[in-house]
Amino acid sequence: MTPCISQVTTLPGSFADDAADYPAGGCRALEVWLTKLEQHLEAVSAEDTLLALADRGLKLVAAGYQGGLLLSQGEQRKAHFEHFKRRLALCERFTIPTLLLVADFARAPEASDLARAVVSLAQAAQWAAGFGVRIALEFRGADAFCASLDTAVTLVEQCGEPNAGICLDVFHFYKGSSKTEDLERLTPANLFHVQVCDVAGVPRELMTDSDRVMPGDGDFRLQPVIQRLNEIGYAGAVSLELMNPILWSLKATQVTELGMAALSRLLT
Repeated sequence: MTPCISQVTTLPGSFADDAADYPAGGCRALEVWLTKLEQHLEAVSAEDTLLALADRGLKLVAAGYQGGLLLSQGEQRKAHFEHFKRRLALCERFTIPTLLLVADFARAPEASDLARAVVSLAQAAQWAAGFGVRIALEFRGADAFCASLDTAVTLVEQCGEPNAGICLDVFHFYKGSSKTEDLERLTPANLFHVQVCDVAGVPRELMTDSDRVMPGDGDFRLQPVIQRLNEIGYAGAVSLELMNPILWSLKATQVTELGMAALSRLLT
């Protein structure tokens, strides 16, 4: 498994800041926050950016995130897919193998939403394949649609595209209705990306992204997750994803050093 850090963990920093600070803090694998990269490319060429990444030995292992593809219709759907295609081209240019996809927000999902989502996921995967990119569907524990690992795996299985898989975020795994036995549905073929964090002293009904802390500093039972990753021989990235304002106020190199130490303890 490859330990990496998501750029949302150091959200106030620019793409260029992170590209300098992450290696200085011991991190050589980066989960891209696409908005940062897009803003960076407004002033710096892709060629110069690729050279800087190579000079620092930084590997871009995944990019987040894309929404609006599964349930949208009409002009809204067209706009989301055009945005998606631009981001696929960006992933191809920077050799980012995996683009993270989140389900659309739905207040009151209907039975027809599942069938629509399966068709849309298959179409998204087919587009992504043309750019040499995999898509990893992330469920979100507090959402009304695709809120559990079980549902996400079902969508991926029913879409039938080999480059569509799962992004397992342990925050949403414990926030929502997912169960430990759902981990048994993960396989080397369908698990594309993993995001880890912890939460301390907050009931799942109340915890928010800002409550995320370093793995091992909270109450999550992370070992069953790591055990399953080891059982299936998962060899992909395990990304630290924190949206904690307290960490945002610290130096990025300090956050990176602390994060890499936490990932090392978790994975060994």
